[in-house]
Amino acid sequence: MAAENAMSVQAKKHPDGWGVAYYVAGAPHLIKSAEAAYADQLFARVSGIVTSETVVAHIRRATVGETSVVNSHPFQFGRWVFAHNGEVENFDVIREELVSLVAPKLKRYILGETDSEAIFYLFLTYLSRVEELHRAGVGIESVSSALRNTIQTVTQMAESKGLPRPLLTIMVTDGNLLVSSRFGRELYRSTYKHECPERDTCPSLAYECEAPTKSGYVTHFILSSEPLQGHNVWEELSDGQLVGCDWRMSTYEWAL
Repeated sequence: MAAENAMSVQAKKHPDGWGVAYYVAGAPHLIKSAEAAYADQLFARVSGIVTSETVVAHIRRATVGETSVVNSHPFQFGRWVFAHNGEVENFDVIREELVSLVAPKLKRYILGETDSEAIFYLFLTYLSRVEELHRAGVGIESVSSALRNTIQTVTQMAESKGLPRPLLTIMVTDGNLLVSSRFGRELYRSTYKHECPERDTCPSLAYECEAPTKSGYVTHFILSSEPLQGHNVWEELSDGQLVGCDWRMSTYEWAL
């Protein structure tokens, strides 16, 4: 409910569409709209019923590309779901060059005009060089490396054309693992609560539920562009920091 309320509030400033991706039996399900979330009854219904171990939700403020369903986040290819908070300013200057780096077998799936979708397929291109995209069990180090290469490529390309530093706060998941970058736009992480409201009844209560992890293992891993209401403890990530969590609920950190 806290996440639903936060997204509804954000939609007042980000009225250009929304999307929610969640996983059922290992397969991603994606619901998107070009309507403002605060005025969309479908958003209210979806946010109230979605239950999944992995969920990616996005509220869009259009900077590149028209307001349409095809331009709304998250984007999906096979098992992979991708959301971007940021902008490549004057993207048209580098769009053709960037898209030329996307593998031909992936390029035809770029349907919209956004910088975000093109960046997603560049990420998939890098990942496909070391992993089979449709295989379960892709290594989290491969994913973090592909995301790092993507950010570095887009940044270098923009700099070479004299464009401002791109804003590339990104989240990508295949339902089993999740990797995210903070690069130019705020990103917060929560892995434990001040005190779990269900601590007296939960059979799975662990030390890591209410304290920072000592081993890297966590019981939940939440990322948000702003701290959400509730019992969770939030930590702001540093600019240039990559973080991840795998199917074992082991957490990772990298630097760009």
